Amino acid sequence: MAPSITETVTTTAVDQASNGIAKLNLRQDKPTESTKKDQGPSYPYYFPYSDVNEKFPPTELFDHVDPGTRADPKKPNLLGPGTKTNDISPYIGTEITGVQISQLSNAGLDELALFAAQRKLLVFRDQDFKDLNPDRQIEIARYFGPIQKHPTSGNVKGYPEFHVVYRDAEHDKFRDYLGGDRANKTSWHSDISYEKQPPSATFFFILDQPPSGGDTLFASQVEAYNRLSPKFQKRLEGLRAVHSAVAQADHSRNRGGPVRREPIETEHPVVRKHPVTGEKALYVNQGFTRRIVGYRVEESENLLKFLWDHIAKGSDFQVRANYKPGTVVVWDNRVTVHSGTDDYDPAERRHAVRLTPQAEVPIPA
Repeated sequence: MAPSITETVTTTAVDQASNGIAKLNLRQDKPTESTKKDQGPSYPYYFPYSDVNEKFPPTELFDHVDPGTRADPKKPNLLGPGTKTNDISPYIGTEITGVQISQLSNAGLDELALFAAQRKLLVFRDQDFKDLNPDRQIEIARYFGPIQKHPTSGNVKGYPEFHVVYRDAEHDKFRDYLGGDRANKTSWHSDISYEKQPPSATFFFILDQPPSGGDTLFASQVEAYNRLSPKFQKRLEGLRAVHSAVAQADHSRNRGGPVRREPIETEHPVVRKHPVTGEKALYVNQGFTRRIVGYRVEESENLLKFLWDHIAKGSDFQVRANYKPGTVVVWDNRVTVHSGTDDYDPAERRHAVRLTPQAEVPIPA
């Protein structure tokens, strides 16, 4: 994801990594803070890998049925007697304890899809997900749709489905991507919205996290739409916007990174409808949306700037998700935007992995 805190390491750099980190097996013990600093990532298996010669074919359209359409509205398999929930805000975000994603049946995964659509963001605590083998992790995520293989980010050797998020004192391209002279490093986006079939329920699991900071901001695009006047809502409905992967690809290519798939630009509705809940949501984001189709340059720039400012300033429909190892965050990209926070000591390690199932072609409101 372009403006995320993502570090891509070339094959050569991996081979030269100190202590052979990229070639180590998963460490099974629970390292202390001191051993983390001495020995590198707690889960070196997920150290970002990149081969500039790796190429993917263009993505193709596919039929998609959202698992949430099959879910029992009461969610007995997901929210059983031992499960506790706490809504982070009225509009977005629920923290969940007492259930393991890895143990959910298909019916439970259907209910997870429905709950993610309804609450936009789910924060699961104390999960064993990070300790599953990669095939099982992919199997769970793939239940929600084909997993996007990212064209530029670091992945796991042999498992291009993984999008690796990694920063430490020596690896930090986040600032380079946003520009080193920015006073504010937030960059609101919806992951890979340039795809013809952008993602639905994204899975994001934490391996190493700084003692403080390194959280993610999330905003409800449904509530952002609801706050607009009825006449303005009506004006937005029917408009289409171009979402582009070009800048992301150019950035990777210019620094010697991979471009596994040639970048595309795709038109999507400015207001889309969720296939399960029927809710309308804004579908523009600063990371990938470039222009409004049919508008003059100045008209498009002014409208997009207003919408981006409206989203970014909407503190009363935003939440801040905090992490610790074992946290798994699931959010619905169709009705949310998010931004990383560059607010922690650059010497600290932040390591996480994303699996990004794709969904339907966006439905116009």
